[in-house]
Amino acid sequence: MSKKSEADTGKPAFNDLVIQGAMYKTTLSEKFRHRKVWKGHNPNLIHSFIPGTIISVAVKEGQKLKKGETLAVLEAMKMHNFIVMPFDGEVVKVNVQPKDTISMKLALFEVRPKL
Repeated sequence: MSKKSEADTGKPAFNDLVIQGAMYKTTLSEKFRHRKVWKGHNPNLIHSFIPGTIISVAVKEGQKLKKGETLAVLEAMKMHNFIVMPFDGEVVKVNVQPKDTISMKLALFEVRPKL
């Protein structure tokens, strides 16, 4: 026997919700049912924090870097912002070139930590 939806029966459909090991029966709002699924942060992707223009790229794919070394220079609002390596590691992929106009949260570099 299949479950009938709220639209079929006129009664609210209950869903199981587990919080810290306790099972609850609840109804879900339309907003919750159609929410955007949350994705965790990937520490191996370096995103732009502000829209702007890439002035220079200081690294190549496969290059090994120390924490704090410059990856690129981003110009935004007439200021030069240095994008730096967050940890010791290697550059896996470079997604930008000089003179590229970028938007906020664009993946600029893919890096891998030193093992």
